[in-house]
Amino acid sequence: MKHKHSLAALLVGMLAMAGCAGYDTTYGGATVNETLENTYWKLVTVGEHKAVVVDEAREAHLVLHAEDSRLAGSTGCNRMMGEYERDGDRLRFGQVATTMMACPGEVMGLEREFLDALDAVASWQVEGETLTLVDGEGEVRARFEAVHLY
Repeated sequence: MKHKHSLAALLVGMLAMAGCAGYDTTYGGATVNETLENTYWKLVTVGEHKAVVVDEAREAHLVLHAEDSRLAGSTGCNRMMGEYERDGDRLRFGQVATTMMACPGEVMGLEREFLDALDAVASWQVEGETLTLVDGEGEVRARFEAVHLY
């Protein structure tokens, strides 16, 4: 009887530790790339600037919904929504609409840069958990990091 309880405790402990290990993006030693669409992409940099998050504000992010080619997200201040067109590694955002809340100056500056970057995007690239958006001149306009919500 004691061995049954020990085995059960060992299995529960192993499952608990496996659950704490987190998400692994490697398979057989190779990095697995996140998908562009249907992934929560947290803004890390826009142009040369790091994304800022102010207390009680949303983090800047975007999600490209594949089913209807819709963009949803946040500029770090306001919610945003819009359309996008994807053809291979080419990417173009249609008109992006935002709510109209006022935020601290540095967040409003980030919002303007973020929206300008989306307007200039011509292509995209995903390496592992990093999304890079590039303009028509080959300049990096924004970088994002995949966030797993569950």
